Amino acid sequence: MKQIIFAPKMLVMATILFGLFTSCKNEIPEKKYASSMDIPATVEMVATLTSPPNVPPPTGKRLAKKLIVDMEILEQEGEMTNGVKYVYWTFGGTVPGSFIRTKVGDEVEFHLKNHPDNKLPHNIDLHAVTGPGGGAESSFVAPGHEKVFSFKVLNPGLYVYHCATAPVGMHIANGMYGLILVEPEEGLPDVDKEYYIMQGDFYTKGANGERGLQPFDMQKAVDEKADYVVFNGKVGALTGDNAITANVGETVRLYLGNGGPNLVSSFHVIGEIFDKVHVEGGSIINENVQTTLIPAGGAAIVEFKVEVPGTFILVDHSIFRAFNKGALGMLKVQGDENEAVYSGELRDDIYLPEGGGIQKMPVTGEIPESEIPAKSMAERMEFGKQTYMQTCFACHQAEGQGIPNAFPPLAKSDYLNADVNRAIDIVLHGKTGEITVNGEKYNSVMTAQTLSDDEVANVLTYVYNSWGNKKTEVTPAMVKKVRNK
Repeated sequence: MKQIIFAPKMLVMATILFGLFTSCKNEIPEKKYASSMDIPATVEMVATLTSPPNVPPPTGKRLAKKLIVDMEILEQEGEMTNGVKYVYWTFGGTVPGSFIRTKVGDEVEFHLKNHPDNKLPHNIDLHAVTGPGGGAESSFVAPGHEKVFSFKVLNPGLYVYHCATAPVGMHIANGMYGLILVEPEEGLPDVDKEYYIMQGDFYTKGANGERGLQPFDMQKAVDEKADYVVFNGKVGALTGDNAITANVGETVRLYLGNGGPNLVSSFHVIGEIFDKVHVEGGSIINENVQTTLIPAGGAAIVEFKVEVPGTFILVDHSIFRAFNKGALGMLKVQGDENEAVYSGELRDDIYLPEGGGIQKMPVTGEIPESEIPAKSMAERMEFGKQTYMQTCFACHQAEGQGIPNAFPPLAKSDYLNADVNRAIDIVLHGKTGEITVNGEKYNSVMTAQTLSDDEVANVLTYVYNSWGNKKTEVTPAMVKKVRNK
């Protein structure tokens, strides 16, 4: 038999033809339909539902399915912040409710159960539904009952769902909202990390931070005077050990919603720029965005690549909501430094404006009274943590680690542990100038804090008994003595 020898050009052509043949053989051509209504959904599949901040796996290239969604309504007590309890009404036991992931063409069979221990009837309005009430008219369900209805998923996008039982605002304000994602027929592009975050505003009879079980306040809700504006149902839901995470070089996708019921969200990640924003959760993609507006009852999808390590703060840039009402979270990124992108501090120069005039820190003589004096060490720690998260958190961080080159650490702090009275004095009167903490120099300003003797004692007791410090109990009498010097 004569041997066949391929010339270089013939070899290339043969390789191309072979590749085309094998790829055509192995790939199932995608079917295109004139309308989403025409996409068949014959095979049944139970939907994977996840609690925030997690999301179910991508739909990828799978074909449309008959998707069974099984969701239970639960009315249950939870913690808004330290010492503040609240009875949440929930879809799936969390605020926001379970994340639902579908794709265009799916036929969703929705099973909505109202737990028999609940006190009220509820329903569900899904903004992804084309039909009366978004499903609300078919899903009104009393405690101890289950309603089943179905709908065809027609439009890709990220949509809010919420309870629509009267009074609608009250049901939403108590936490009855969540997100349903409808992926396009071809699926979404792959990313490294995906997370689920939803903002909500809460209205309580007591003021922000007032302890005990707090009932819903209808008048505050009507007046749109929120006591708490939070991510994922509570203050600190995305901070400390609950922070979302990524590694340097990864692309992060956030599915963002705003349950309201009243306030819009100006979502921003401090130290990052959104590479892509799916505006209002729809098909239009904006690029290189600093802050994106999410209306009440709306959503957005943001994507960005993390280039450097560090803790990136998620906020509603209506900024008092972040630092005073709770709309603050963390993205912790690990990996190697990249000084080509961000160098950190290069030097600390002296700046003397206006001929070197001396500037003084602002002070005030108004000292608030403590709401509830602490009677035990446990109460001191509980109340102190709350004051810390409201007053000290932004600079010294959730675990007392501080911010390198800016604010000193409180964790295992030799400076703090050396002199309790000095620490009290700094909280009362402020501190400016250079100090050395754990061998590192810091030169920043801490303003005097308008806290009562009880509050100063509680927050310092919390700090001294956390993060490896010397476990000192600071009393109001100790604070009063330093104040009166």
